[in-house]
Amino acid sequence: MNPLNSINGTIIAGVVLAIVIGVLTMGISFNVNSLIVWIHVLAGITWIGLLYYFNFVQVPALAEAAADTGGPGGAGISKYVAPRALAWFRWGAVVTWLSGAAYLGHLGLFVEAFTLGLAGDSAGGLLIGVGAWLGTIMLFNVWVLIWPNQKKVLGLVEASADEIAKARRVAFLASRTNTLLSVPMLMSMVGFGHGGFFI
Repeated sequence: MNPLNSINGTIIAGVVLAIVIGVLTMGISFNVNSLIVWIHVLAGITWIGLLYYFNFVQVPALAEAAADTGGPGGAGISKYVAPRALAWFRWGAVVTWLSGAAYLGHLGLFVEAFTLGLAGDSAGGLLIGVGAWLGTIMLFNVWVLIWPNQKKVLGLVEASADEIAKARRVAFLASRTNTLLSVPMLMSMVGFGHGGFFI
């Protein structure tokens, strides 16, 4: 009964191992901040990791597959890989945003962050607020622009050839926008947690 034989077993074993390491290194006291940040980082790695996979690996590979007239094409990726990756991608986005919002709420910074520091007196409100707004825009892009259009591209909903071509372009541009926004978003998140980058 090897936990590595299934993804669920692997994730459960990873969580158990993390808890054991946490208890051994930090003790058994419960730290809500650390738990929320841990969930936020795990979900964020899933979300942004898949965003980068789509943009750096899958999209160029599918373009090459489409151009290779004698090759196997991209049907396997479109039929089996993309729908599964998009499920992890969109739910990773939701958990990342919700856990980030929960962390801001736990710190008492939610309103301050989303008003870009204007509703409070914390110097970090603007920096974390920029990150929070970029993450919110990215979440919007995932659920309103990328996923509905990818359903057309992947044939999960009926669409004409013209609708599929338009959907492909909209999803592509929204995904590239998220890739662009992820760089300053991550800078804002890391900068807030570690005292900023510029002195």
